[in-house]
Amino acid sequence: MNTNFSEKELNPLGSLDEWEDDLVLRYPEPGTKQKENYRNYVDSERVNTVKKFYEMNHTYQTYDFVVEKEKEFLKFDKRQMSVWDAVDFLNTLVDDSDPDTDLDQFQHLLQTSEAIRQDGHPDWFVLTGFMHDLGKVLCLFGEPQWAVVGDTFPVGCKHSDKIVYPEYFEANPDSKDPRYNTKYGVYEPNCGLDKVKMSWGHDEYIYQIMKNYIPEEGLYMLRYHSFYPQHRENAYDHLMSKHDHEMFKWVDKFNPYDLYSKVPVPPDAKALKPHYEDLVAKYLPNVLNF
Repeated sequence: MNTNFSEKELNPLGSLDEWEDDLVLRYPEPGTKQKENYRNYVDSERVNTVKKFYEMNHTYQTYDFVVEKEKEFLKFDKRQMSVWDAVDFLNTLVDDSDPDTDLDQFQHLLQTSEAIRQDGHPDWFVLTGFMHDLGKVLCLFGEPQWAVVGDTFPVGCKHSDKIVYPEYFEANPDSKDPRYNTKYGVYEPNCGLDKVKMSWGHDEYIYQIMKNYIPEEGLYMLRYHSFYPQHRENAYDHLMSKHDHEMFKWVDKFNPYDLYSKVPVPPDAKALKPHYEDLVAKYLPNVLNF
C-alpha cells in the first residue's frame, strides 16, 4: 500500500456511520422517499468523502491483501475482552464530528437489536443484531476505514459492475491479473460462499469471532450484512450455492433492521442492560479473543 497518504486521505469519512447513512440514501426503505436530510452535511462534501473512501477501498482490497489480513487478525491475539469491555473499547471510536448522533456505542447497538426484539424474533437473532457492528474495533487496532467498513465483495474474481463506484477498480492490480479478472477467477461455478474470500472488514472479523456460538442463520447475517452487490443486486449468483440462497433469506430479514433502525430517541440503555447481560451470558463465554 502507498504509505504517502495523510490520515484524512486514509480515513476520509467523518465517522464510520457516514458509510451507513450513504447506504440509506442508495437503498431507501421500501415505500419511503430517500432520507436526503438525514445527515447535516453539504451534499457535495458528503458525496466527495464517500467517493474518496471507495476509491481507497476498491484500489487496495486485493486478494493478497485479504490473505494478509486473515493471517494478521484471525490469530485473535490483539486483545482479550468480554463483550462489555469490547463495547466500552468501541466507545473510544465515537467521533465528535458526527452531526447526527451523540449516542454511545451501546445505545447504537441497541437500536438494531431492540428493533429485532420488538418484532418477536428469536433471542439468537436479537444477539446477532447486538453484535453485528462489534467488529469495528478493527479501527482501534490501527486499520483504516476502508479496511473496516464499506460494501463487501468477493476478491479473486472479476469485480461486478453492480458494486458501488466500480470505476475505481481500474486501479486495483487484481483487475489486470489474469488469475483474478475473469468471471470465476480462482473459484468454481456455484462453489458456495464458504469457499469465496470476501473483501476484508468488520463483517468477516465478527463472523470469525462468533462462528462457534450462534446458529448458522445468524452467522450468515454477520458475514454478509454488507454484501450489497449480492443481496440488493444479485451480482454473484454464479458463485452461490443453493444453501447460500436459502441462508440469504435470513440476511434479507436482517438488512432492514441494520439500515432503518436509527431513531432520534435513544433506547434506555440502563434499563435494558440486564436483559442483554443475560442474553450475552446465554450464548457467549465470559471472554472473547479479538
